[in-house]
Order: sequence, then structure tokens, then C-alpha cells
Amino acid sequence: MTLKIDTLEIINDDVTNNKYGHYHNNRPLDVLLDYGIILLDKPSGPTSHELVAWTKKILGITKAGHSGTLDPGTTGLLPIGLGDATKALSILLLGPKEYYAVARVHQQKELDQIEAIFREFTGEIYQRPPQRSSVKRATRVRRIYELQRLENADNLLLIRVLCEAGTYIRKLVYDIGEILGTGATMFELRRTRVSVFSETGDKLARLHDLVDAMETYKETKQEEKIRSIIKPIEMALEGVASVAVKDSAVDALCHGAQVAIPGIVAIDKTIKIGDKVVIYTLKGEIIALGEAIMSAEEIKQNDKGIAFNIQRLIMKPNTYPRAWKTTKKME
Repeated sequence: MTLKIDTLEIINDDVTNNKYGHYHNNRPLDVLLDYGIILLDKPSGPTSHELVAWTKKILGITKAGHSGTLDPGTTGLLPIGLGDATKALSILLLGPKEYYAVARVHQQKELDQIEAIFREFTGEIYQRPPQRSSVKRATRVRRIYELQRLENADNLLLIRVLCEAGTYIRKLVYDIGEILGTGATMFELRRTRVSVFSETGDKLARLHDLVDAMETYKETKQEEKIRSIIKPIEMALEGVASVAVKDSAVDALCHGAQVAIPGIVAIDKTIKIGDKVVIYTLKGEIIALGEAIMSAEEIKQNDKGIAFNIQRLIMKPNTYPRAWKTTKKME
């Protein structure tokens, strides 16, 4: 993903780009380690927490986190945010997730019966998390976008599921078995997509690839391998409405200011009130996640006022120079 000002609607001609900050796809490696994301191919066995801990140890960093826990036996895509990039991982919850599961139906059923049940489970479903889940066991609504039987052999089914984040596939298979009247058990699962990332469109890294890339960098100072694995966190934000602000406004936002119209350079013209937005520098670096309190049309029609509330600050203060003044309290 590359933020290009000419893809947004310019509302302010002040697009001066100074020497501060870095173009998001050309950060120094030490900065990338604080604003990067790794698309890890999780193996069967270790927990998601263990993989995050090993990643921190390999890279020599103190902060990392994953987007969406996978059970120890589950394989597949596990996005790991590095440093302050962990604060932006919540954006991945807005997109769908894709899984491939192998399930066993406990008694043989006609395929047309199974297909009919699959159609019943497409759309909004009610789901109660399993007993061993880490969340409160309250019934909730989740959406199944696509549910397909890809192959079958005897009582075994290969299933593809495209669903809303937070859907429990093991519980989905169990519930399908209950409606079939035979019972069903999932015994193999792989996640292949998380929002904008997928194993078909992106190269996933294995843990030993990360070790090899980091050791190569330490020995030779060659960054090619490690940069092929660590991507800028901005890649996770593709498709979310964008706002670009002046360099002079950046540090104020990092110190708690909201996004006022005079500081905005360009916006997506489709923004509506309540939309989630990503606030960028003119170099395409993420500053924060926010919410629109004005539409794009209202922003264009006004020359002052708060246009976006910041909900999650990502960029460190003092990355850009201070260009704002504090107001002294009256005696």
C-alpha cells in the first residue's frame, strides 16, 4: 500500500514535506522494527503467545503482539505487529477471515443434506464461545460470508469458511453436526486470510526464515532478507479511509490534539460521519486511527472546527518537530 496524495482530494495547498519522518516504505531498519508487521506462518504445536515471545527474542525487541489467537494445533496466517505497530492491529478485525477445515461427520449423510445445512449456516448465526475460550461465554452474532464443501471422502469433509472476525470454526463444525443430527468434529484447521492479508497474495514467513534473516543481517549488515519479512504496518490499513495532515500538525496530534480542518491537506472524498479513518503524514506514515465527526463535504465547506477524533495514537511524540504553543493559564 502506498499513500499517494493525488489519490485523495486536496483541500489545502500546503503540502510541504520537510526532512523529518520517513516514507513508510523506506524506514531505517531500527524504525521499521517499531512500525512493522510480520505475516507469520504458524506451525502446529506452539501457542500464538509463544510465537510472539520467540519473535521478540529473535529480533531483540521488547514489544510485539498478534492479531487473533490461533489454537496450538491450528496452522496458518498469524500477523504479528512490532513495537507501536501493535496499536494498529485492531484494524484487521474489520476485515474477514478465511479458514480451511477438515471435519468428520459421525454418521454418513447425503451430500445434498450437508449442502442444505451449509446454506442455513451462511449469513448471521448465533454462536456461544467454547468452554476453553479466553472470552466471556455469552451468545453473540457472527456472520458467515461463505461456507463451502470443497472435497469429501467417506465421512470426511474439507470445508472453506469465509467469516467475520471472532468466529469459532470448531464450534461452527460442532453446531453443523448438531443440526445434521449426527454430530461432527473438526480435527484440522488452517487460517489462510486475515482482512487484507492472505497466503495466496502475500508471502508468509516461517519462524526459521526470521531467524535466518536476522542472523544474516547481524553478520553481513545486509537488510534484504529481513526487509522481505518485516513489512510496514501501513500495509494492514489498505482500504480504510485516509486523511493526510500537514507536517506542522503531526506533533500536536501526537500530544493529544484532535484533527482540525486547518491542519488537513487531503481526504478521501467518500468519508461520512462515524467512519473509521487512518490519519497519515505526507510521507505516508500512520499517525493515528480516528473517527470522522464531519463528512468530507462538511470539511470542504468549512475552514475551522474539529473534523476527526483520534481513537488510537500510533506514532511516537517528537517524531516531527513541535510547531504548536501551549496556552498559559491565567493568574
